[in-house]
Amino acid sequence: MSSSHRFTVLLTATIGLGLSATLVATTAVASAPAAHGSPGVHSLGDRLFPTLGNGGYDVQDYDLSLRYRPDRTTMAASVTIRALSTQALSSFSLDSVAQRITGVRVDGRAVPFRLDPAQEKLIVTARIPDRRLFDVRIDYVADRSQNPAPPGTTLPPGVDWPIEAWVKTPDGFATFGQPNRAHQFFPSNDYPSDKARYTVRLTVPSDRTAVSAGRLLAKYRHHGETTWIYRTDHPIKPDVLPIAVGRFREIEQTGPHGLPVRSYVTLEKAPNGQTLTEPMELNARQTPAQLAWLEQQIGRPFPYESYGVVGLASAYNGVALETATLSTFGGQLAAPPEDEAPTLVHEMAHQYFGDAVAVRTWDDMWLSEGHARYYERKYAGERGFIDYTAELKTLYERDQSLRDEQGPAGRLKNPGSVLFDTDAPGQLMLVGLNHLVGDATFRTIERTFYDRYRDGVASTADYVAIANQLSGRDLTPYFDAWLYSPITPPMPGHPDWHSTKKA
Repeated sequence: MSSSHRFTVLLTATIGLGLSATLVATTAVASAPAAHGSPGVHSLGDRLFPTLGNGGYDVQDYDLSLRYRPDRTTMAASVTIRALSTQALSSFSLDSVAQRITGVRVDGRAVPFRLDPAQEKLIVTARIPDRRLFDVRIDYVADRSQNPAPPGTTLPPGVDWPIEAWVKTPDGFATFGQPNRAHQFFPSNDYPSDKARYTVRLTVPSDRTAVSAGRLLAKYRHHGETTWIYRTDHPIKPDVLPIAVGRFREIEQTGPHGLPVRSYVTLEKAPNGQTLTEPMELNARQTPAQLAWLEQQIGRPFPYESYGVVGLASAYNGVALETATLSTFGGQLAAPPEDEAPTLVHEMAHQYFGDAVAVRTWDDMWLSEGHARYYERKYAGERGFIDYTAELKTLYERDQSLRDEQGPAGRLKNPGSVLFDTDAPGQLMLVGLNHLVGDATFRTIERTFYDRYRDGVASTADYVAIANQLSGRDLTPYFDAWLYSPITPPMPGHPDWHSTKKA
């Protein structure tokens, strides 16, 4: 994610265990006798988001269907989830909020369920043996007018939750799932460590285009509507699933190694009457060249089957988002190319770090935002858009104030900070690491980390272990100081730089 301005998100959270695990299992024989089982846990114990995530199973696939009608905010919807049990279950939960659930079936059989709105949970009663693949179909009605604040949120009286999950546009909508709102779109295990493949079926009026992640498998018209079907080849985390509906101009290009590049820019005008289509297209058409630059930097081909951007006639919460295979932008995509090009690279870099390699817990968010900021600002410096060294010095000077206000990048004080406050410290730490180990070793660290955890999840400890191994040095104290210390550490190569608390 990147932002041209910051807005304050007022959140509070209790401290929880940083619990996560990579779930690996084998499929049980279908005729195996059912065990009595026990309930799956209703939280994965994230420190920043203690109610988020669910245990007892590992999602393999989502098959999501939504029907959009412009004359109403409600949408008939269903999701079929294929999951692998990791224990014998008597019940299990999914993250779910602002949905009217009309039915739940497990392996084709209707089963009891209940909602816990305070914890944003859908709790399903069903006996499932350990190591068994099972299907859950949930029929529900989604309402795009609903925008509930997440659990634990504290807002002043009369102040509404400021981040739209269902983002309204003049010609449709787009989704904004990060960090913990994907389960407002569909019941899910809404945690970054449980990645899955997606099939998305969007039925919309035939004068609109529907877009989502991955490849367009098919589209067919029926009675004035068109159903668009997309499928991802690689697993992604729920919060970066893109969904958008509108009147778009489609832009087809080819990236490095024949990569399909398909972008979509709005045909609508901005609320102030500004024409958006042509300037958005000008920026979108930079994508193949930027992909080539980023591939050269990281030394690896783009991680997904396709890429592109979607530009909306909306502020889109004032940010751009690294939705997998199709980054989502608001009206800022119509900014002059020299202003918007670094943001395009930022979201593109997230496809490698943050999407293809997802964070294991939200305390690891610097792995995503720090890397995206690092490559974004390097690109801006090489293109002459910024004075790179002068900007780094300014960021370093401000780091102590940021730590005082928001906490260090690996131990943020409030959950909303994961969207904005790990970018700069993560970038500074990576710049310093590059100086400490040299450019060749740094690039090897980046490639090795990406290769080892692509299509999976990784933690800070995973990155530190690779850096230590490949550098032949114990760099753990360096990482600990940058990620967990309340005091800004020295900047390698710049002993004359100083960071002080804001007066």
